[in-house]
Amino acid sequence: MIYPWHLYLMAFMYIVAGIFHFLKPKIYMRIMPRYLPNHRLLVHLSGEAEILLGILICIPATKDLGIYGIILMLLVFLLVHFYMLSSEKAGVGLPKWLLIVRIPLQFLLMYWAWYYLRY
Repeated sequence: MIYPWHLYLMAFMYIVAGIFHFLKPKIYMRIMPRYLPNHRLLVHLSGEAEILLGILICIPATKDLGIYGIILMLLVFLLVHFYMLSSEKAGVGLPKWLLIVRIPLQFLLMYWAWYYLRY
């Protein structure tokens, strides 16, 4: 089945984001909440998850599983977004307004994924 081009755009976006977890892991480890253990492992696992989920949504037999996985992953990533709001260091120097805007953006990304369940 051929999906709309924007589903492939979403898949590409997650695959590229996942690859960056391996190319620039220090960036991701810096924003990991302190209360989570083994930051390096979690950064690698989240990168692997983004790559895998990006691939899954391109395959008709696994598309819905990939979409549910993306939504769940984005829910979990909300921990990072709230943590980044908690301190200057965790916010990596980004303006507070941008950190706040990222939270509803997560929900918009969840809706974008959920939209493809009807295909």
